[in-house]
Amino acid sequence: MLDHLVLATDDLGRSVREFAVATGVEPAEGGRHEGLGTRNYLVAFGPTAYLEIIGPDLERPVGTAMPFGIEGLRGSRLVTWAVRPVDIAAGVAAAREAGVELGAIEPMSRRTAAGELLRWRLTSIYQAPYDGIVPFLIDWGTSSHPAGSGLPSVELVDFGATHPRPDEVNAVLEALHADLRVAAGEPGLRATVAGPGGTYSLR
Repeated sequence: MLDHLVLATDDLGRSVREFAVATGVEPAEGGRHEGLGTRNYLVAFGPTAYLEIIGPDLERPVGTAMPFGIEGLRGSRLVTWAVRPVDIAAGVAAAREAGVELGAIEPMSRRTAAGELLRWRLTSIYQAPYDGIVPFLIDWGTSSHPAGSGLPSVELVDFGATHPRPDEVNAVLEALHADLRVAAGEPGLRATVAGPGGTYSLR
């Protein structure tokens, strides 16, 4: 099941403003990822999925690599996505059987703008199999899902991907029961969202 799309940016404020102008929907502050040098803003697609706009935390920078290769970005890019499997360990094993290592399952947490502590587990956010088209896996455990916490919302109109080796990528996605089928083309994800102010393309 789709959990969230990740729009990474080198300038979080700019990307949030661009999204708000295009859609008429103001993303909500998510929180800081302590020790990673990033923070995020969120917009729901419904009660179970959302868009994460993530970029550098200018108030708490780090001198190491940031998630999703943010330190090397110029502008914004739809870098990857996350799925929420029934069993995250089984998902890692299924991906390995299909020929892809998703990395170790690690704990992570952040405080929301309201002060709530969210805890989750996920596979690596420092590697991007097949140019990020193969998703990472996430398990929210007993934490409230962000999309169900009253976030502003938009409609996810379209979500797709292309890759020069689509059959290989599709085999991994099928193993993960991920609802995305990849067509032949240059590697990349794309999505279109719609709000009361208009549509916005993410690439």
